[in-house]
Amino acid sequence: MEANYTLINNTDAKQYEFHVDGFTPKVEYIIAQERIFLTHTEIPKELEGKGIGSALVKAVLEDIEKQNLTLVPLCPFVALVLKRNPEWKRLVMKGINIGE
Repeated sequence: MEANYTLINNTDAKQYEFHVDGFTPKVEYIIAQERIFLTHTEIPKELEGKGIGSALVKAVLEDIEKQNLTLVPLCPFVALVLKRNPEWKRLVMKGINIGE
């Protein structure tokens, strides 16, 4: 069940967010030297299992591509989404192996 959510780049908190039913699923990041390090994904328990985490990460990847940033996926959930959607591996910094 992937609905259409609006991606918010909360630069003050250094996180991407969706606002869903009063909850805030998020992906935390650090930007340095034209690289974006995705460090942590957090989905409230009330929203788990609904595809919101995957939809959030995919929206974040689209934004990273628009900004021409190089991705360094430090978060295991982000790495899992990349593994399941290998077309996004083009954003990943060379030398980082996500697995097949």
